[in-house]
Amino acid sequence: MFNRETLVKQLKENLEWDVIVIGGGATGLGVALDSASRGFKTLLLEQVDFAKGTSSRSTKLVHGGVRYLAQGNIDLVKEALYERGLMLKNAPHLVGNQSFIIPSYSWWDNFFYTVGLKVYDFLSGKLTFGKSTRISKKETETRLETINNEHLKGGVVYHDGQFDDSRLAINLAQTCIENGATVLNHFKVISLLKNNKDKVCGVKAVDSESNVVYTLKSKVVINATGVFTDNVLKMDNAQAKNRIRPSQGIHLVFDKTFLPGNDAIMIPKTKDGRVLFLVPWHNRVVVGTTDTLMEKYSLEPIALSQEVDFILETANAYLTKPVGKQDVLSIFAGLRPLAAPKENSEKTKEISRSHKIIKSKSGLITITGGKWTTYRRMAQDTINRVIKLGILPNAKCQTKTLLIHGGDGVVDKSEHLYIYGSDKKHIKALIEKSPELGEKLHERIEFTKAEVIWAIRNEMARTLDDVLARRVRVLFLDAKAAVDMAPKVVAILAKELGRDKAWEKEQMSSFKEIANHYIL
Repeated sequence: MFNRETLVKQLKENLEWDVIVIGGGATGLGVALDSASRGFKTLLLEQVDFAKGTSSRSTKLVHGGVRYLAQGNIDLVKEALYERGLMLKNAPHLVGNQSFIIPSYSWWDNFFYTVGLKVYDFLSGKLTFGKSTRISKKETETRLETINNEHLKGGVVYHDGQFDDSRLAINLAQTCIENGATVLNHFKVISLLKNNKDKVCGVKAVDSESNVVYTLKSKVVINATGVFTDNVLKMDNAQAKNRIRPSQGIHLVFDKTFLPGNDAIMIPKTKDGRVLFLVPWHNRVVVGTTDTLMEKYSLEPIALSQEVDFILETANAYLTKPVGKQDVLSIFAGLRPLAAPKENSEKTKEISRSHKIIKSKSGLITITGGKWTTYRRMAQDTINRVIKLGILPNAKCQTKTLLIHGGDGVVDKSEHLYIYGSDKKHIKALIEKSPELGEKLHERIEFTKAEVIWAIRNEMARTLDDVLARRVRVLFLDAKAAVDMAPKVVAILAKELGRDKAWEKEQMSSFKEIANHYIL
């Protein structure tokens, strides 16, 4: 079902699609799943890999957004908290309940955060993750062993969601296919097709592996390309104004010793008014993020030195165990595709985090803004809009209760394979059949050879970067280990895909270039 040859063949078998989605990040995959599950003939094309861009570079949180509450954006918070609850129900193997502690260094802060988080609790309604509570200084110190206790007054505990972003994207792609969609990575849209009335009626796309160009017709084309939104809008109209203002956020990954225990830390107000999170993730700690307006954007954004300094400085103000550049296991930067305001705004907090649906004169539909937590609602709104425009017949949204691939198993977090959900048994079966596949890929890393085989055969991984960045998350967890294990992984890839030594060499070269951005 997830075989590339089978999926490419479907392009030749279908003369016209109901919906073509450009972009394989959270938004595009959400739109494709919403469309396919309503019964529409759906095609999604991604230029590189699923979640290659922003969707693999988040803070790994499924949350309402405490800071949006502080800004008075009640509707956005309420919507996101509802969607957070649905994500836990529909993808329990990837979305979990995470406790956060806000350390308080003044009595007023303690009172303020306690009251604010009670509002947060109330807005989550029946889909609550747990009630917030005020805790003593002693309990705060016990639960956060490395917290700076000078002037500490206590803390406030609240609950939010935590997840593996690119793993969810891969499982969404699989769910799309299971619901009848055709979903292809490494397939770049190069132009839009138009009819004699100047209306968009499809796309021209190239298969990056075979270099074959396809002309694909569709009733509607949906642009869900994140920070690349304006590129597609300019394919439609060269004079189109920019709709996106990218904002960069970086994260540093550290060893678990910097934050032992199960609680995350939320620092509600840094010196420049931002929020900083220290979150346990895959037995490491992710610390971020920043909010830097960018003029340029790329598939591999690079962390700025001042962003690194800001995170280290802020973390060190709250931790007793000093953290420095030498402790960074991985560094990753992502670009938020924020919907640009009408006037030029230099403050990213003034740029809307809510989503916008744009209909161009040509009939091209564009979905921008939003965040991972609200991906399902964004998709629902987009397809509802297409139906309202009379392009597609009326059909009810199915995704509120639609289980994501892997979500129908029992979640047992005692071993790292839990992230595969109901697919875990298939990976174990591979190891039982060939015990050598149970070997770890690296002494510091928990991932095995069997997971690489699984990623290639069942998760549409085609390159070293696909495997090490977004299937097994090594590049994001320990970048040097990712480089060390690359020769072993590329050999497995080449064997599985029938590639030659020249291809292996090219893969090693391009992966090392990417990995350099993740090593500080």
